[in-house]
Amino acid sequence: MAADDSTAQGFKPVPAAIRAYSKRQAMDWSLVLLSQGIESTIEHRDDDNTWWLLVAPDQLERARSLIRLYRAENLGWGWRQNLGWNGPVFHWGALLWCWVLILFHWLAGALDGRLGEIGAMNSSALGQGEWYRLFTAVSLHADLAHLAANASTGLIVFGLAMARYGAGTSLLAAFIAGAAGNLAGWFLHAAPYRGLGASGMVMGGLGMLAVQSVFVLRRNPKALRQVSAGLIGGFLLFVLVGLNPASDVVAHAGGFVVGLVFGLGLALLPDRVSEHPYKERISWTALFFLFVGTWALAWLH
Repeated sequence: MAADDSTAQGFKPVPAAIRAYSKRQAMDWSLVLLSQGIESTIEHRDDDNTWWLLVAPDQLERARSLIRLYRAENLGWGWRQNLGWNGPVFHWGALLWCWVLILFHWLAGALDGRLGEIGAMNSSALGQGEWYRLFTAVSLHADLAHLAANASTGLIVFGLAMARYGAGTSLLAAFIAGAAGNLAGWFLHAAPYRGLGASGMVMGGLGMLAVQSVFVLRRNPKALRQVSAGLIGGFLLFVLVGLNPASDVVAHAGGFVVGLVFGLGLALLPDRVSEHPYKERISWTALFFLFVGTWALAWLH
């Protein structure tokens, strides 16, 4: 759309006007002009609900040229992207996950460390067939600082992931990703290896978020820039929160990579599958039996 200009009535000495098509666009254009030394005034006309930029008459042609150049350089690209779904952006059900972690930390203290003994990652125990530790270790934390770090980060990550992929589906995929991270630690760390914490699960959720925009390619094969921006952003966040030398970087990386795989698969699911109500029911059921079942095995072993 070309900029529409006319003579503004009743505004002196700023009679020349350029029409914008929204308040945000008028503000953006005003900043562009100001950066090039052209002062402007934003006007909203109530009679036809339109937005205008008022500039000095001798600056009109230069202002129009700058706006055309700005629009050409930003064609098809903006800071805010429409990812194509109409659901909520944040799912507050992530608070339930936080409370489960808090409950298990309290139980671990109340039972004098018994949960840590039977549920924490232990390379020798895993080698003897106690595979369930891959999952039970996700629920345990060394201290309050460890718990607070994972709960606070996880609240944001899972609030976003659960809104995008579905609550049960996101938690199930991330839970498996966390166990995969523990498995990677068992393979790559020298024995004896012990580990615990939900950070691998959180990194799995982050990996899922990093590829959430891949499904846009089904509708627009030219949206590679949007997808690559999401991947780069997710990777940079992983570097920021997942590569602390004092943490289990291997488990973090394993969880993140598996989260990428799960997120990619979920993002490419046909709409009839991803939006089917049974998907969430199956996911919640599987998560319940996997979580309760692994802890039951740990307790009864």
